[in-house]
Formats: sequence, structure tokens, C-alpha cells
Amino acid sequence: MTSTTERPPLNGVDTPTLFATLDAVREQTEIAKFQFRATNRWVSGTHNRSTIHSFYGAGQELEHSSPTVFDADHPPVLTGNDNGPAPVEYLLGALAACLTSGLANIAAARGIELTEVESSVTGDINLLGIFGMSDEVRNGYEQIQVDFRIKGNAPEEKLRELVEQSRNRSAVYDVITGSVPVKLNITAG
Repeated sequence: MTSTTERPPLNGVDTPTLFATLDAVREQTEIAKFQFRATNRWVSGTHNRSTIHSFYGAGQELEHSSPTVFDADHPPVLTGNDNGPAPVEYLLGALAACLTSGLANIAAARGIELTEVESSVTGDINLLGIFGMSDEVRNGYEQIQVDFRIKGNAPEEKLRELVEQSRNRSAVYDVITGSVPVKLNITAG
């Protein structure tokens, strides 16, 4: 019988490392605690720049191979200069990326070869909330819709199950749909 760690890589996922990581976390649950970080600096107007580089995980301070820097801004119709996507657009991209990454891992773990995965994410927002013009309208998205198109060497039902399982395990989906406490610390002067 083949153990799960003897599976070859699939869908670009290093399945032996995936299963070794799962085994390591089962043995030492404290290494499952991670802290991801981003820094941000205002540039001008609604334009700002974020950097993601260091994080804590597996019991140690770590760094990505190189920093990722990205700009955010608002489009001109919302008083920005379009130097980057609006922050709420990054959220949609983060949701799609998290669901897709999870789906690839789950498919590889289940031995399902993927041939195509695409998603389209839309979010409806009403600016009356953000502008303080209505207390009945929330500041954020009123709804988000994710449309997946997935193909692989499994029946349609199994491919649908991959997406559902990815949703069930998605950190970004959980953050968006749950209630995560956010603490603001302010140094002014």
C-alpha cells in the first residue's frame, strides 16, 4: 500500500511536502500558529503603498524570498488617481486566490488532476454607507459572488466537492464571512 507521503507531485502541488507538513502539525500543533504581516505607507490623496515581507510561522521568524510591494488607490470617479486597485478590489482577488490555492491542494491530496480552474469574483457595494449618508447601508460589500469553472479528471460531482471543501477551509472566506476582531493601535503627534 502506498502511503500518502509517497504520492508524486500533482497540479504543481508538492504533495509529499503537503502530507509531511500535515503530519508535522499533527505531531506538534504549536507550529500551526502563524502571523502574517503587511506594512503600509500613505503616498498622496487616496494612493498608498503596502509591503509584505516578513511573517512568523512554524515556530520561527521567516521572510518571503523577496518583498512584495503593491499600490492601492481609488479610481478618479472616487477622488483617486488610479495608481492601483481600490482596497476592496484586493479583497476580491485575495478571496479568489485563497479559494484557488486551497482547491489545488485539496485536488492534489485526493489524487485529482486539474486541467483548468478559473474564477470570477464580483462584489456589490453601496457608497451611501462609506460616505456616511445612511446608517442602514453597510460600509463594505453587500454581497460577493464567486463563479468557478473547473475541469479535471474527476466526475462533475467530485470537482464541485473540491470547491466546497476549499470554501470550508479558506482563511480569506472565513475572515470575510466571520467576525474577526480588529484592534487599532494609534500613535499620533
